[in-house]
Amino acid sequence: MSAVLDARGELRRAVQPVGHYFLRPVRLVRTYDRSNLRADFVAGLTTGVIMLPQAIAFALIAELPPEMGIYAAIVGSIIGALWGSSDQVHNGPTNANSLLVLSALLSASFVPGTLGFVVAAGLMAVMAGVFQLVLGLARLGVLVNFVSYSVIVGFSAGAGILIAIKQIEPLLGVEFVDSNMIGIAVGLVNNLDAIHTPTAAIGLASIVLLVVLPRLSSRLPAALITMVLASLIVALLGLREAGVSVIGELPQGLPPLAPLPIFNLDVIGRLSTGALAIGAIGLVQTIAMARSIAVQTGQRLDSNQEFVGQGLANIAAGFFSGFPTAGSFSRSAVNMQAGARSPVAAILSGVFVLLAALVLAPLAVFLPRAALAGVLVVIAYGLVDRTEIARIAAGTRGDALIMIITLVGTVFLPIEFAVLMGILLSFVHYTLRTSMPRVHQVLPDEDFHHFQHQPDKDNCPQLSIIDILGDLYFGAVNHVEEEILKHLTEHPEQRFLLMRMNHVNHCDYSGIHMLENVVRAYRDAGGDVFIVRVGPRVMKMMKSTSFLDYLGEGNLLDDDEAISHIFHRVLDPAICIYECPVRAFRECQNLPKRVDFVDIPPFKDIPLDTIVNVTPRELWERLHGERENGKRPLVIDVREPREFRQGHVPDAQLVPLSTILADTVKLPNDRQVVLVCRSGRRSQRAAYALHKMGCVNVGVLRGGMLAWESADLLEAVEEPRPEGGIPE
Repeated sequence: MSAVLDARGELRRAVQPVGHYFLRPVRLVRTYDRSNLRADFVAGLTTGVIMLPQAIAFALIAELPPEMGIYAAIVGSIIGALWGSSDQVHNGPTNANSLLVLSALLSASFVPGTLGFVVAAGLMAVMAGVFQLVLGLARLGVLVNFVSYSVIVGFSAGAGILIAIKQIEPLLGVEFVDSNMIGIAVGLVNNLDAIHTPTAAIGLASIVLLVVLPRLSSRLPAALITMVLASLIVALLGLREAGVSVIGELPQGLPPLAPLPIFNLDVIGRLSTGALAIGAIGLVQTIAMARSIAVQTGQRLDSNQEFVGQGLANIAAGFFSGFPTAGSFSRSAVNMQAGARSPVAAILSGVFVLLAALVLAPLAVFLPRAALAGVLVVIAYGLVDRTEIARIAAGTRGDALIMIITLVGTVFLPIEFAVLMGILLSFVHYTLRTSMPRVHQVLPDEDFHHFQHQPDKDNCPQLSIIDILGDLYFGAVNHVEEEILKHLTEHPEQRFLLMRMNHVNHCDYSGIHMLENVVRAYRDAGGDVFIVRVGPRVMKMMKSTSFLDYLGEGNLLDDDEAISHIFHRVLDPAICIYECPVRAFRECQNLPKRVDFVDIPPFKDIPLDTIVNVTPRELWERLHGERENGKRPLVIDVREPREFRQGHVPDAQLVPLSTILADTVKLPNDRQVVLVCRSGRRSQRAAYALHKMGCVNVGVLRGGMLAWESADLLEAVEEPRPEGGIPE
C-alpha cells in the first residue's frame, strides 16, 4: 500500500508543474493591478499601431497572403502574453521567422502562391509550437543558455542583408530571373532601364519618411504614417492604372480556423527540419530579448513558462490561419518604452490590430507594395547591429567564429540549415570549453595571500600546486587527468600534489574515478595527493563514493594551513636546504639554503645509472646473513639528527649530508657502504659526492626509509652514535 501511495505522490509532483504552466492566465487575472491599466492601454495602442504594418510586411517576406500576417499578429500577441513570462515581451510575426518560413517551405518543394504553400506555413507553426511546448513542460528552458548570443547577432545581420536584397524588386518595380543575392545584383545592373519610375519614387520616398519622421519625434508611428500617405497618393493619382503594384483588399472578420494536415506524415517529415529551426531560433531570440529587458526592469523570468507561452502562441497561430511567431526585438522595445507594466499591454495590442483590420481592410486596395518594401528595407538596416558585431569580433575567437559562420550561412545557404548550424556550433563551443577546463600550476603571490598562475616563476621541486578551473564531469575528466599526469611525467621530482578545487562545482562518478587514478599515480611515484577547497556538493559525492576513505581524511586540508602542514610534515627538508634555491612559500623565507655548499648538481641532474641501488630486503639479508664473517655493509644515514632519532636502520651511523659534502669524514673502501635517507634523494647526492672523492664502493638504499617502512622491516630509535665512531 505504501508503494502505491509513493507512486501517487511521485505522479502528483510530476504533474503539478504542468498545471502550473497552463494556469498562468488565471494567476495573471488574480494578481493584475488595475492601476496599471492606463499605462498598459497606451503601450498596447502604441505597439498595435506599429504591429499592423509590420504584420503585413512580414507576411510578404514569407511570400504569404498579407492577412496571414495580421492573423498571426492578433493570435500570437494575445496567446503569447497570456501564457508567457515576461511583462514586456511582444509576440507575433518577425522578420527572422518570415525568412525561415520562406526558406523552409522552398526547401520542402512547396510553391509560393499555392494553397499547399499557405497550409504548410500554418502546419509548420503548429509543429514548431509543439516542439517549444514540450521543452517548456519538460522544464528544459535551461537549454537556451547553451546557445551563444553570437548566433542571434549573426543570423539577424544575415537576415537583414537578405531582406534588403529581396525588397529590391518590389521597391523599384523590376523583376529578376534569379532570386539569390548574386543573381539579383547582376539583374539590377543589367536592368537599370527597366526600373518602374512611379514605383521607385514611392519606394524611395517611403524610405526617406521612415528615416526622417522618428528624428522629428520618436512617438510618431512612422511606418503607419508612411503607408497611409503612400495609399493616399496611389488613390488620388490613380497610380494603380499606371502599373504600381498594390496589396489588394484584405478579408474582414476574425481569424478563421485552417484545415491543417496534422496527420500527414509525409508533409510533417518534409517540414520537420524547418520547424525545428524555427522553434529553436524563436526560443533563443525571445529569451535573449526577455532577459535584456528584465535587466532593466528587475523582473524575474521563468524560461520554462516562456517556452510554454511561445509554444501555445505558435500552435494557436497555425490553427487560426497564421504562420510562426516569436518575440519581436523592435516591438518589445517599443512596448517597454511606451510604459507597459504587464502582459495586458501586449494583449490589448492584439485587440487593437483586430479592430483596425476590421475597419481598414478595404483600404488595403490602395496600399502599394513599394511602400511596404521601403518599410522592410529600413527594418533590415536595423537588423545589422554594427555595435554588437564589433564587440563580438573584438571578444573571444569562438564567439566571433560562430557569428561569422552564422551570418555567411544565412546569406548563402538555406536559412534553416544556417540557423541549426549556428546552434550546433554553440553547443560544440560550449562542450569544448567545458570539456577542456584550464589546469594551471599556481604559486603564492608576493604577499603569500593568493595563488596565481605564474609560468615565469620557479616552482617548488617537491610540491606541485594545481588549480582546476572547471567541473569534473565525464566530458572533462580525460583532459584534466591527462594534464595532471603529463605534469607529473615532466616533473617527476614533484612527487606531492596539492589540488585546489574551489572552481569545481560539479563532480560525477567519472570525476571520482579520475581523482582516484591521480592519487594512485602519485602514490606509485612515492608521493601523495592533498586536496583543499572542496565545495559541499563535491564533498558529498566524495563521501558517498568512498573516495574520501581512499584519499584519507588527513589529506583533505584547510586552505589556510595546507602549505604549512605539507612543508613541515611531508616535504623532505634536506631537499629544501641542499637542492632547492627557490623560496616559493612563506615557510621557505627563513630557511637556510646551502645549494652552493659544494659543486654537486641537483638530484634531477645526477646520472643515476652510475650508482648502485640496494632494495630494503637485500640490505636486511646482508645485515643479518653476513654477520659472522665480518663483511656486513656499513649503513650510513645522511639525514639530520632529529630525523634519525625518529627511526632508522638498526646499527646505522649518522653522517648528515652536510658533513659528507664538506669532505670532513673518511669512509672505508674495503667494505660496502650503503647510504640511507628519507626517500633516496639525499643518498643519491651523497653517493655522487663520495664517488667524486674516490669512494667507489658506495650504494644507496632504494626508496630510503619510506621503502624500509613499507617493507615492514625493524627500525631502531636509539640516539645517534658520534660521527667519529665510524670504523675505518
